[in-house]
Amino acid sequence: MKIEELKEGIRNISEPRRTGYGNIRHKLEDIIIIGLCTIICGGEDFADMEAFGNSRQEYLSKFLELPNGIPDSDTFRRVFEKLNPSELSSCLINWISSERTKRGTVAIDGKTICGSGNDKHKAYHVISAFVAENHLTLGELSVEEKTNKITAVPELLDLIDVEGDIVTADAMSCQKKIVEKIIKKKADYAIGLKQNQPALYKDTEDYFNEFCDDIPMKSTLDKGHGRIEKREYQLLTELSWLEQKDEWKGLKGLGCVKSTVSEKGETREFTRYFITSLTDLDEFADSVRKHWAIENNLHWCLDVIFKEDASRARKDNSPLVLNIMRKIALNLVSQAQYKRISKRRLMFRAALEPTLFLDILFDPSSVSPQ
Repeated sequence: MKIEELKEGIRNISEPRRTGYGNIRHKLEDIIIIGLCTIICGGEDFADMEAFGNSRQEYLSKFLELPNGIPDSDTFRRVFEKLNPSELSSCLINWISSERTKRGTVAIDGKTICGSGNDKHKAYHVISAFVAENHLTLGELSVEEKTNKITAVPELLDLIDVEGDIVTADAMSCQKKIVEKIIKKKADYAIGLKQNQPALYKDTEDYFNEFCDDIPMKSTLDKGHGRIEKREYQLLTELSWLEQKDEWKGLKGLGCVKSTVSEKGETREFTRYFITSLTDLDEFADSVRKHWAIENNLHWCLDVIFKEDASRARKDNSPLVLNIMRKIALNLVSQAQYKRISKRRLMFRAALEPTLFLDILFDPSSVSPQ
C-alpha cells in the first residue's frame, strides 16, 4: 500500500474546517494519518494523538508535510467531530481492500458503542459488514436504535461490493427484502431463522425433526480451555414441499446446526436453523462457522484491545470516526505477519519501534518480528 495513494484518497474527503478565514494550519491528511498511526500503536484519544505525533515527529516527517508541526489535541478533536464518517470509511477501505479474498464470507451484524451517548443523542449502534478471511470491514452504517437494523442492512449492502461472496447474518436480518437485495448484488446468503418468521420456522423445524436421518450431515469437534463442542451440520436442498419457497429470492436450501457443548461436567445442546442460497454442505458449514468472526475478531477486539466502550469521545461524529479508524487499524495489525505474538503485543512493540509501525501501516507483509 502506497502512502501517496492514501494521501490522495484523503484529499477527496470534504474539508470539515472553515477554509475562508485563512486559519488552516495543518493538512487534513496529516491529521488523519497521525490519528491512524496512534491507534495502531495502542493510543486511545486525542491527547494520545498529540503525544504520539510529538514523540515520532522525525519519522512522521518522512512521509507527511507537517507544515506547522504536530497538531494539538484540540485540533484532532475538532476535525474528528466534523469529519464525514462515510467519506472517511470509503477512503480507507479503498486503500486497504485491494487484496481481499474472493468468495469471502461477509458477516453482517451490529455493535453499540456504549460510551458514545450524550444528552443530544443515544449511544451509536453501528452495523458492520466484515470479511472473515481478511479481518476487513467493508463498510458500516450507524442507526439510532438496534431495531433499525432491518432497514439499515439493505442500505449497507448498497454501499459495498459483495459480488461472488457469501453474506451471513443473524435472524433479525431474515427478511424478504434483505434476501432480495443480496441476490440482486450477485451474492449468496446464509441467514439465521427464528420465530420472527413463524410459519417458515415451524415448517423447517418439523421437517428436520421428522426426516433428519435422511439428510446429509457433516460433523466437527472443537476442544480447548476445558470445553468440547461438537457441531452437526445438515443442509436440505429438496424444497419442493415448502409452500413459501418462491417467496424468498434465491432460496435453495434450509440448514440445521446442532451444537453439543460439554464444559465443567455439564452438557448443553442448541439447535439453529438457516435459510440459504447455498447447495454445498461444506460451503454452508464453513460460512455459518465464519459468521462468528464478526463477534470474535471484530467486536471483541474493538472492546478488549482498543477499549472502544471506554472511549470518552461523544460529540458529533467523533465516536463514528474513531470506530472506523479502529477497524482499519485492526485490519492492518491482523494482516501483519507475526507468529505467536498477540495483536496487543504487536501494537505495543510498534509503539516502541518506529520502523515497525511504519511497516504495519504501509507494508504489512514485511512485518515479521522475531
